[in-house]
Amino acid sequence: MPTSAASSRLTAARRSAVLPRSLAGHLAQTCPVASPDDTNEQVLTLFSENQNMGSLPVVENGLPMGIINRNQFMSQLAKPFHREVYARKSCIAFMDTAPLVVEHDVSLQELSFMAVANGEKALADGFIVTRDHQYIGIGAGVDLVKAIADLQAEKNRLVMESINYASVIQKSFLRSSREDMAAALNDYFMHWEPRDVVGGDYYYFVKHEDGFFCAVIDCTGHGVPGAFMTLIIASALNQVLKETDLHDPATALAEVNRTVKQSLGQFDGGRQGMDNDDHEMHSDDGMDTAFCWVDTRTRMMTFAGAKTPLFLLPPGADDLDVIKGDKKGVGYIDTPMDYCWENQKIALKPGSQVYITTDGIIDQIGGPKQIAFGKKRLKKVIMDAAKQPMSEQKEHIMQSFYKYQGDNRRRDDVSIFGFRID
Repeated sequence: MPTSAASSRLTAARRSAVLPRSLAGHLAQTCPVASPDDTNEQVLTLFSENQNMGSLPVVENGLPMGIINRNQFMSQLAKPFHREVYARKSCIAFMDTAPLVVEHDVSLQELSFMAVANGEKALADGFIVTRDHQYIGIGAGVDLVKAIADLQAEKNRLVMESINYASVIQKSFLRSSREDMAAALNDYFMHWEPRDVVGGDYYYFVKHEDGFFCAVIDCTGHGVPGAFMTLIIASALNQVLKETDLHDPATALAEVNRTVKQSLGQFDGGRQGMDNDDHEMHSDDGMDTAFCWVDTRTRMMTFAGAKTPLFLLPPGADDLDVIKGDKKGVGYIDTPMDYCWENQKIALKPGSQVYITTDGIIDQIGGPKQIAFGKKRLKKVIMDAAKQPMSEQKEHIMQSFYKYQGDNRRRDDVSIFGFRID
């Protein structure tokens, strides 16, 4: 294989002085760069040689031109005949031509505002750092969130201010889902409550003319580590769900699984690299989730679950039906790269009620016996308020949960979604 010109070329511009931790330049990382003359085959080689590199900057004569997102690039080349067609063409074919570009002396707080204003891609793809408009490095969205938290930890007031703003960033990912949820459903509730200021639960909802797609997601961890995972999952979802038939949740799960495993290097036994003691380092992170497509014209729901069940209450029923998902989660080491989930078709009669929850409620310890809340108790709490509007059901469920938790420490993030079909 010919040696890629880009693979041996590192950015010549390096930080000549130690920058304050409060400035964007502190997050600038030197990494391989591409030029507009490099082909997609050369870019593929770069990504293969740098498994932990999530984005590749494209630079010409010291001026940044754009960013190539690893997940999007790999997804495009994986399409039938795309590699044959695009392999020898310029890498700008898959380049984002309008990335977030900041000067090295921009404060982290200002950078956070810019990242939110620039949308989700600034956090998923990263941002380019310049000095006098000349490229000096690339910063990662997750590093930005972590830097905010780490920096402000030195002073308590600034810690809370920064983590609270990290929460604003995380909530901004949910805004479009909330808007579509309100537009598609007449009677519903969505309760999303991180255990800490930020968390590892996430939800996704998108409305279409013939129905809607929804997902409730429990990422590995909670707090700041969990929030990092939601960034990865959100990036994967946004890429996959734009290119996958939402009428087929099982296929969407499989595509997200491949994308997450590639992003985290969870292949070949999960080997990520070597630490300083030459021990193998592994990532065993991922998500448990339920993906659902609901055809609002036929009232047919297609459900695929990754270690997450669906609770269904048909009109007039005396108890909830529990529809189990597959036993494999998404992304984890023990989930094969080519694992296929199963779609389950469920006819929804008018008035049917559907509930999806992460395990934050079910696993919470409390009550007089100090045991888990459990599915049986959750079903009873839902049934006690099943005839009420969804908003009132939410209040009843959460008040029952808080009472059961009592003075016990919250174990996990809590998310529960419920809706009634007209």
